[in-house]
Amino acid sequence: MSVQFNAAGKMKPAALGRGDQVAIVSLSAGTLGEAFASHQRTRGVQRLRDFGLVPRFMPNSLLGIEKLAAHPELRAADLKAAFMDPTIKGIICAIGGEDTFRLAPYLFEDPEFVAAVAAQPKLFTGFSDTSINHLMLYQLGLQSFYGPNFLNDLAELDYSMLPYTKATFAHYFEPTPTTVIASSPVWYEERTDFSLAALDTPRVTHQETHGYEVLRGSGKVTGSLLGGCLESLDDLLTDHLPGEKATAEQYQLLLPAEQWRGKILFIETSEERPDPASYQAMLDHLKQHGLLNEVAAIIAGKPQNERYYQEYKASLLAATVDTQTPILFNLNFGHAYPRTSLPYGAQATVDFDAKTLTIDEPYFA
Repeated sequence: MSVQFNAAGKMKPAALGRGDQVAIVSLSAGTLGEAFASHQRTRGVQRLRDFGLVPRFMPNSLLGIEKLAAHPELRAADLKAAFMDPTIKGIICAIGGEDTFRLAPYLFEDPEFVAAVAAQPKLFTGFSDTSINHLMLYQLGLQSFYGPNFLNDLAELDYSMLPYTKATFAHYFEPTPTTVIASSPVWYEERTDFSLAALDTPRVTHQETHGYEVLRGSGKVTGSLLGGCLESLDDLLTDHLPGEKATAEQYQLLLPAEQWRGKILFIETSEERPDPASYQAMLDHLKQHGLLNEVAAIIAGKPQNERYYQEYKASLLAATVDTQTPILFNLNFGHAYPRTSLPYGAQATVDFDAKTLTIDEPYFA
């Protein structure tokens, strides 16, 4: 079965409002249900309540790493339940992982799920391996958000959420006609300790000295946004896990090259901080897929901890030397802290002279 996305029928969710119920789902790793994450669960719940939301952990979301790894159908069942429940207004992913592609058969081949997404479009947010869930929902016509998740952002161990990320989440309540996504004035290193002992400790903070960097291009480029975590996209092409490439091809999880024509590709790298050779190889795979030859521009996220910052820039330029694709680098989305949110399928404009990114349409219906 192949679900074809109809760009003309793009569905937007409603903005969140105080008193809304939001579902927390574990679609990739089952980290949320482990005992070692209990203090993070408590903190994330409190932050959602501070926003005026009513958090609901879906029935299988707390079953833990081992159980959910063995049962992708349970993860899929939670996503279906969240879409089918009219009292739930938003869906927040717990964390990433590496095998959410295994949900595809249980979702795409379930007419009730497909109908529920169309009948009750809801805010859906997360990043990393959640890229694959976003691509699934994109095919079904829903605009979802490559943005904050529960464990990394709402459950931030500092006394408060990181201010830029908190503003990103607060924007899920704001039905503005356009959105300017500015560079954060500071960035933060990833933590090495997520234990109870780290509660209420600040992250290591740095002033942002680069801002958005133009690697190539001038003037303005407008197109709809599409992309995700580079490793997650690459996994679909390289059979990272058994059956992944076949599943990706069966359900067109990574859309054919021609469907990327004119898009603004957004890519970023994970906490594994791939070395420059691996980064180059992943770009080469996207090029072999035909994707890099079609996109109108590329926006690339800040590497976590600024690891391989200069090397990644060089690789991006080398991979696009023939197409001379415009590239804006060092944006605050993905695995680096803090993070913004990018709406899938939304029209955006990159102004390479002003070094700005603007979402040209409302996030919400």
